[in-house]
Amino acid sequence: MGNSNLLYNKYELTNWLPTTVKEAKLRGWDELDVVLFSGDAYVDHPSFGPAVISRVMENLGLRVAIVPQPNWQDDLRDFKKFGTPRLFFGVTSGCMDSMVNHYTANKRLRSDDAYTPGGKAGFRPDYATTVYTNILKKLYPDVPVIIGGIEASLRRVAHYDYWSDKLMPSILMDSKADLLVYGLGEKPIKEIVNLLEKGVPVNKIQTTPQTAFLINKNETPATKKNWKVQELDSFEACLKDKTKHAYNFKIVEEESNKYESDRIIQQSGKFKVVINPSLAPLTEKEIDEVYDLPYTRLPHPKYHNKPAIPAYEMIRHSVNSHRGCFGGCSFCTISAHQGKFVSSRSKESILAEIDKVAEMPDFKGYVSDIGGPSANMWKMKGKIENVCRSCKRASCLFPKICPNLDTDHSQMIDLLKEVRNNPKIKKAFIGSGIRYDYLDHQEVERSRFKEYMSDIIVNHVSGRLKVAPEHTSSKVLRLMRKPDFDHFKLLVKHFDKVNADNGLNQQLIPYFISSHPECHEEDMADLAIKTKNMNFILEQVQDFTPTPMTLATVIYYSGIDPYSKKEIFTAKSQKDKRNQKQFFFWYKPEERKQIKQRLTELNKPELISELFSSNKTKTIVDTNPKGKEKRNSKKWKTKR
Repeated sequence: MGNSNLLYNKYELTNWLPTTVKEAKLRGWDELDVVLFSGDAYVDHPSFGPAVISRVMENLGLRVAIVPQPNWQDDLRDFKKFGTPRLFFGVTSGCMDSMVNHYTANKRLRSDDAYTPGGKAGFRPDYATTVYTNILKKLYPDVPVIIGGIEASLRRVAHYDYWSDKLMPSILMDSKADLLVYGLGEKPIKEIVNLLEKGVPVNKIQTTPQTAFLINKNETPATKKNWKVQELDSFEACLKDKTKHAYNFKIVEEESNKYESDRIIQQSGKFKVVINPSLAPLTEKEIDEVYDLPYTRLPHPKYHNKPAIPAYEMIRHSVNSHRGCFGGCSFCTISAHQGKFVSSRSKESILAEIDKVAEMPDFKGYVSDIGGPSANMWKMKGKIENVCRSCKRASCLFPKICPNLDTDHSQMIDLLKEVRNNPKIKKAFIGSGIRYDYLDHQEVERSRFKEYMSDIIVNHVSGRLKVAPEHTSSKVLRLMRKPDFDHFKLLVKHFDKVNADNGLNQQLIPYFISSHPECHEEDMADLAIKTKNMNFILEQVQDFTPTPMTLATVIYYSGIDPYSKKEIFTAKSQKDKRNQKQFFFWYKPEERKQIKQRLTELNKPELISELFSSNKTKTIVDTNPKGKEKRNSKKWKTKR
């Protein structure tokens, strides 16, 4: 369905950053400072990273153009049309790693791409950041290329690539980029631009935090006097010994979770990969400034009358309240990219954006989501900042909630109350996943969480509420850094009571993963039995997909947990993964025979009896089929 004319009437073409030379000339530009290449369609919305970084650079006074989804297979005219920018080319794969975007957990090519009009696949290459950068370096060898976004961020150091099934060096090696910005790039890009404007060559920009670059192996990079250095085993050493890669990862993860991290250096061939320390999280004032930039909140007019962009349709009337996640799940990339420390917007900034959403011509009174990576982490941070500065825990919630973490849900309750009082808003939904770890907390904090949950269930649920127990096995959950399944049972009990007390008939949507490290078929059978006994039939599930820079991926590749140094089993073959996943579909006749046969082979007749007893189930729930990176923006259908 095309975009309505009504949406675009209030804007001129120059309200968007130019995507063509003609559009640049409309702004009176004969020269550009930065040209940004992106694997996504251009959507000028603060939920899309390429739009955010472009607006940030525009706000610095730069003349910025965007080339969305350039054709890399023709005469490369998309890469040539703007010529040479004054400062640099920017490159990002878009909002997702291009390989996660392209392939399923079974390494099958996806038939859709949510960041393209009509959801059509094939508009970006595999390893998009590397492909785009190589083209630019060949066409313009003397022009700096700076890469960023999630693909560059999570591949900044040597990493296991599931799709090629091999250990790969830093993306800097294959892409030949001059500089890499990792994590959220608003602050480092300002310093980079300032140095380039002063005439500092890009190869001399070596002390900007949250960047990475290459130097010859015999060189010593410039440094700051208070920076400490962590030397990793070389890429070549890791190729010979997988355990060295695992122990490298422990250092990388601990440093990425620190408030003040060390510089990391890893030799790779004739070069050293230098990864500078990260910056402090954005302050409330800084993050407000980012979201207050003049986004149109619309796709570029070039997509007018073209099929809708699915990812945009899911978030067009949503509002981000914060960034970062202190959950530290071992399979999730959010904290590795956005950071462990949460950056929260002010209540005033959020309410102002909700007013902007309410002014959109297609707005019908319903805000689709107010949240972030997790819905209920807004305004949460350490009570004593100095305690956080010395901490390198991967999770503030696991194995026990940090006593220094302020988990008070009161401010979120007050925010949602103000949103409800806005006469322009009929209902504001919580579409982001909710963390229920707080049930394992002291009485006062637990009580406030239950109050928050009651408020959500009564006022902010569209009929389905998303949560992520992920598994039922205690040993698997421990490795996942998730709370015990008993806490999910407590949540279900509270959810059902609030529904009953208020005459509601809503559903809880749980997410589960098969084939995660430490998970055996018996664990999957137990999961099927426990969820069946709770009246859930899981219609779709997620098979574990190893993605760069997560603990679970390192265990998958190396076979050991670098923290405990224990060997860990992971289902790897398609047969083993299929055997695990089938337990989610025990209720299907075509799966039942195979499951019974498999449990017989495992000498587990008691599990056959428990799983296929005659108890009836009532609820059918869809869970996320496409991976963690996008799950907070998906809409799920529930069948009965």
